[in-house]
Amino acid sequence: MPETIISASILNSDLSDLRSTAKAVEKSGADWLHFDVMDGEFVENITFGSSVLAAVKPHTTAFLDVHLMAAHPQRQIKLFANAGADNITFHIESDCDPAEVIREIHALGLKAGIAVKPKTPAEAIIPYLADVDMALVMTVEPGYGGQGFIPDTLPKIRELRKAAPDLHIEVDGGINPETSKLVREAGANVLVAGTFLFRAQDMHAAAEQLR
Repeated sequence: MPETIISASILNSDLSDLRSTAKAVEKSGADWLHFDVMDGEFVENITFGSSVLAAVKPHTTAFLDVHLMAAHPQRQIKLFANAGADNITFHIESDCDPAEVIREIHALGLKAGIAVKPKTPAEAIIPYLADVDMALVMTVEPGYGGQGFIPDTLPKIRELRKAAPDLHIEVDGGINPETSKLVREAGANVLVAGTFLFRAQDMHAAAEQLR
């Protein structure tokens, strides 16, 4: 299984000062900076677009991890690629041809990920695992930060790890020291954390707790 990676979600940070957020994440030792992009259609909430990522990029050397919670991901891919994203993950439940989206992301020189909601079975994305760089398992319902972890997602993580032993498997939602242990034991190696990291008095110590 690949090594553990911490992806810090800016959704739960101080959005009025993302330059300081980016610097704090780097100082903490977290590996990636995670952008939860919500379009108001795939989920009812709206967060931020590619211009926010472009504004943050000059202030960090972190890997920029974009999670598109968007009904039409192909409308956003080139925008985020041009803004400087390193990875774009889209949802299998969105209105798209998954194989086509994966090809488009790779053609732009980025890593590609495919995501599933808590109630979507692993079987929905297993046919695409050989073509992507990461699978993302939502461990809360997409749309809002700060939700509680859904334990019923653990078997899905195990199933995906069994199907793809060397693939990055990312989890997003309700990650803290207790749940990080559960998801890592199930086979996840990329842990998205927001609330736990940004509410910690010592972000470096908090990041290490997740590993």
